[in-house]
Formats: sequence, structure tokens, C-alpha cells
Amino acid sequence: MKIVNPTAKRGEDIACNYLAKKGYKIIERNFRKRYGELDIVSVKSDTLVFIEVKTRKSSQFGSPLESITPRKLHVLTKTALFYKSIHQKLPDLLRIDAVAIELFNDERVMNIEHVKNITGF
Repeated sequence: MKIVNPTAKRGEDIACNYLAKKGYKIIERNFRKRYGELDIVSVKSDTLVFIEVKTRKSSQFGSPLESITPRKLHVLTKTALFYKSIHQKLPDLLRIDAVAIELFNDERVMNIEHVKNITGF
């Protein structure tokens, strides 16, 4: 069982609300396989969109988006393709987005940045 980081969970909750307001239909959260995890699985128009959420309270270790490494992108892609293979009725168009959330120390939202198609597939 994975221990849930409260800041990460807060960020995912904020991201889901933000995406829902933008017309994304949330299908699933925290889909896990032994080699990877998808934070949010959603559908927008005719596209299956996988969303990686990164949340920070400080820039001490860089911006939220800077923590998405090439290895992380590889794992996200592999996990997304597996997800699609077992959910064949979902749209064929795929995309992986990132939502970066910066919080004040009191958990209020400082900034949300949504970057579409971070893998280019």
C-alpha cells in the first residue's frame, strides 16, 4: 500500500476541480501498475487525456514541472499505453498533460499551470 502525501493529494484534488471546470470528464484517479502510476485519467472532447500532477509549497527543489524527468515521461507513456490497451472503448486519440500547482504554506493556491501534450505522442 502506498503512503499518500497530503500535499500531493491536495494538488490532485485541486487539479480535478480545475480540469472539470475546463470541461474534462474525470474517468479515474491514481491508476497504478507495478511500473507506474497515472494521477488522473480524463476525456476531453474526443481525446483520452492522462494528467500528471505536480504540487509544491516551495521552489527549494525547483518548479513543479522541473520534476518531470525523461524517465518519468517514459514511465507515464508506458503506463498510459497499457491503460488504453485495457480500456479499448475509450477514445483512440491520446495525450499526456501536466498540471503544476504551487501552494502557499497555508495550502491556498498560488498558481496553476496546465501544459498540454508533454510527451508529443
